[in-house]
Amino acid sequence: MNSPAIPTRRALLTIVAAILLGACSQAQTPSAPPPQQVSVVTVHKSSVPVVLELPGRTTAYFTAQVRARVDGIVLKRDYKEGTDVKAGQRLYKIDPAPYVASLNSAKATLQSAQANVVAMQAQAERFKTLVGNNAVSKQDYDNAVSSAGQAEAAVASGKAAVDTASINVGYTDVLSPVSGRASISMVTEGAYVQASQATLMTTVQQIDPMYVDVTQSSVQGLRLRRDVADGKVKLSGPNQVKVKLVLEDGHEYEETGSLQANDVTVDPTTGTVTVRTIFPNPKSVLLPGMFVRARIEEGSNEDAFLVPEAGITHNPQGQATAFIVGPDSKVEVRALKLGATHGDQWIVEGGLKDGERVIVAGVQRMQPGATVVATEVPDAASATSAPASVVAKAEATQQRAVSAQKN
Repeated sequence: MNSPAIPTRRALLTIVAAILLGACSQAQTPSAPPPQQVSVVTVHKSSVPVVLELPGRTTAYFTAQVRARVDGIVLKRDYKEGTDVKAGQRLYKIDPAPYVASLNSAKATLQSAQANVVAMQAQAERFKTLVGNNAVSKQDYDNAVSSAGQAEAAVASGKAAVDTASINVGYTDVLSPVSGRASISMVTEGAYVQASQATLMTTVQQIDPMYVDVTQSSVQGLRLRRDVADGKVKLSGPNQVKVKLVLEDGHEYEETGSLQANDVTVDPTTGTVTVRTIFPNPKSVLLPGMFVRARIEEGSNEDAFLVPEAGITHNPQGQATAFIVGPDSKVEVRALKLGATHGDQWIVEGGLKDGERVIVAGVQRMQPGATVVATEVPDAASATSAPASVVAKAEATQQRAVSAQKN
């Protein structure tokens, strides 16, 4: 005989099983994660300087090669290598003895010619009187006049010989043609130098100011001129173009230079044009032949956006992209046209609209179409330092929200 308590027990078991199954089904259904919090920068059109960074080398303002202009033995070197010299300062002394002797000989020849011209002129004057009285023939008179002319020519030739000998004596004092820094001597005392071989003795270079010759590709020049024609870029003007230098060790040169000239010929082997700039060099930091990078501010782009580097990504094809937060707080991917960099920001020339919000924090975990909670970074300048702290804060907020839903 069945007990009446058995159905009641079965009913209780059924109720408990249903409760457990409901709890399990609830545990198996996860709750939707909260919207991801991101940091954004609102971009606006601004005037951005157009800066070209070009490689180049320094060149002395003046370079004078000091060469021998007479033959002889170097008796003395009168300057210290690597020091500054003045224009007209004597650098070397070449043995002057043979040239002094030549000068004295030329002077003696001139004196003889001058004495002879007096006699020839007197004879011509006498024959002029005699020929009128038919005392001498007309031929004799003509010969006397010709001899006087030859004597005068000999005097002129003698003077030229004296001048040449004097110049050669002067060349035995080897003078600096310009003021500047004298390099290492190529000859020593006792060396024989020759004018016919134009023996190089030393070099004097003026290095304050200093030229910096940089190379610009013809493609860059064409692009700049096209942007100017389209009104995208406004040139600064020839007297307003500023140039800064980055030295070989990565430091920026403290002096500001200016644009001097643009070459008008494209090198057919490299496709580049030489641009000459000039820089003050009062501390002799720049030396001829140094490799530098010049940053030339040629104008301004009036239709560009500045986006922090943290907001720029690249798709698998290598194209620059950015995540944009729309008015509905949903994320979309936008392809961008990048220009150069400006400090720690990219110059975006296409792909953005004024007032759009670009994600600069949380980009790595972002998916198109996701709903996010956007936090505005105060300005673009602080966006590069903001992502780390903003991401950490956003992750902490997400974790607290998930824990609250679990409880």
